[in-house]
Amino acid sequence: QVQLVESGGGLVQPGGSLRLSCSASGRTLSGYTMGWFRQPPGKEREFVAAIRWGSRNTYYADSVKGRFTISRDSAENTVYLQMNSLNPEDTAVYYCAASYEVSVSNTNSPGGYKNWGQGTQVTVSS
Repeated sequence: QVQLVESGGGLVQPGGSLRLSCSASGRTLSGYTMGWFRQPPGKEREFVAAIRWGSRNTYYADSVKGRFTISRDSAENTVYLQMNSLNPEDTAVYYCAASYEVSVSNTNSPGGYKNWGQGTQVTVSS
């Protein structure tokens, strides 16, 4: 079991930036895929980005490509989501997720992940 704790959310103006962090504990992350998902108000949870811990291969939703960057720090056992050029449509609760040996086809699916953080609120508003 992996415990995940997100941080870094908050209120930001349109065009601004935020960096979310997801600290993982409980076991080594070798072989794991780490994902970021978000749930806008009144909508279903949706994929944002993912990274494979070993290869560092990354995956992004079309809506965030070129604006968001996912990365990981093995020394800190932490995954980051750098979010730039934020707009009001990015407002959501952002969740970190992790699972072992996630298939490529499940990388962008909430069902592909077994471990979840509690979420952090990101609000983009002037």
